[in-house]
Amino acid sequence: MRILVVEDSEKMATLIRRGLQEHGFAVDAAGDGEEAAWLAGENPYDAIVLDVALGAASLDGFEVCRRLRAAGRWSPVLMLTARDAVEDRVRGLDVGADDYLTKPFSFDELLARLRALIRRGAQPRPTVLTVGDLSLDPAQHRVHRHETPIELTGKEFALLECFMRRPGEVLSRSQLTEHVWDFAYERDSNVIDVHVRNLRTKIDRPFGRRSLETVRLVGYRIRDDTLDEAPA
Repeated sequence: MRILVVEDSEKMATLIRRGLQEHGFAVDAAGDGEEAAWLAGENPYDAIVLDVALGAASLDGFEVCRRLRAAGRWSPVLMLTARDAVEDRVRGLDVGADDYLTKPFSFDELLARLRALIRRGAQPRPTVLTVGDLSLDPAQHRVHRHETPIELTGKEFALLECFMRRPGEVLSRSQLTEHVWDFAYERDSNVIDVHVRNLRTKIDRPFGRRSLETVRLVGYRIRDDTLDEAPA
């Protein structure tokens, strides 16, 4: 297993590196954000240990993680931070980190968390979902068709996110209910159909699109309808 350790403190980097090597890992190290972004972009690491604070003259850990995810690099990221603020942990997860650990920490805990991330593997987890020219940013709670912002209610946003996480897949009303509504929802009501109709009036019709489709007797799906415009 190959790990990238990104830490601007040489002493801390050495301690982590030696500990991981003693447990059989191959370890590369980077002391600043630019080097980290380059190494992680060039190598398929099994996991990345990424310090948030990398010096004023460097990219910080948040930006490194954001750039990697934007480039389609999905190695699991464990963020290290000396700050125990909730907003830092939230920001780290929002830019694509998989887990975080607050300094000071036990090496055994670091090792256990890394092993858990490695078992999970490198799975695509885009921070911005896209289907054709429609994009949805869960962290910023924003939706755009090309560059035009679209205002949605909370439920409409949740429903669209459910569709966009499974593009091209037909989702039944029951599946949509389980992901968007709670147990108090009346399954015999037409609330799903109403919200889908409302979504169409906002994400499709003003743009001449038909991306949100009804599959008769089954459910609904979202697809990239810009492909219909491609020449034969």
